[in-house]
Amino acid sequence: MSLADGPAVEARDLRKTYVTARGEVPAVRGVDLDVPHGEFFGLLGPNGAGKSTTIGMLTTLTVPSAGVARIAGADVVRDPVAAKLRIGVASQNNTLDRQLTVAENLEFRGRFFGMRGRQARARAAEMLDMFGLTARSRAMVYELSGGQVRRLMVARALMHAPPVLVLDEPTAGIDPQARFNLWQVLRRLHAEGQTLVLTTHHLEEAEELCERVAIIDHGRVLICDSVPGLLDVTGQPDLENVFLELTGREYRE
Repeated sequence: MSLADGPAVEARDLRKTYVTARGEVPAVRGVDLDVPHGEFFGLLGPNGAGKSTTIGMLTTLTVPSAGVARIAGADVVRDPVAAKLRIGVASQNNTLDRQLTVAENLEFRGRFFGMRGRQARARAAEMLDMFGLTARSRAMVYELSGGQVRRLMVARALMHAPPVLVLDEPTAGIDPQARFNLWQVLRRLHAEGQTLVLTTHHLEEAEELCERVAIIDHGRVLICDSVPGLLDVTGQPDLENVFLELTGREYRE
């Protein structure tokens, strides 16, 4: 099966139950998702809704208790190595190597995914240019601004050219101008056909970037549609009120 066959991201009755001293705690209770290739997809939910656990299962970091999840056709449980090759993840936390320069962070990621030295350096140069970081290529990670760190993390996630890019709160903690700059890069990636899955606490971000949005709460997907579709179905004036109606909670950034 080619990568173009089937959805870029697929989940069927995906579940995760944690066993604690107090008994079983269901975090995800049967999530179904279909993200076509080339779509910019958003996942919204309040704290504790199961959003992070769902992302963890899709990215092979968390083993599902039941159900099936596939990344570009690769089963995340049966073939996690293939799934990892097909997905890039930019997490909320800074996981860059502070002992390496900007360029070295990218080159080492390329080598990790099997690139030869020349190929890794060429790909790193391409990413530095795309993300406006060429002038900072020799800088150490701790010398970067918050916005530059975020851009570098996305660039690193794309080093092996994965068909699916997952962005977990990519603009958390950065200023509005840095957020806008990152939006521009993400729009360009989307225009070039990249599949993107975004979790965010900024409703404006979901409205500006995402073609479709799924709202998840209590481990279940409550609704999934385009933002205009969500407003039409619920009769609400904006995404914030849609969220309030469905979850009973105000959306807090």
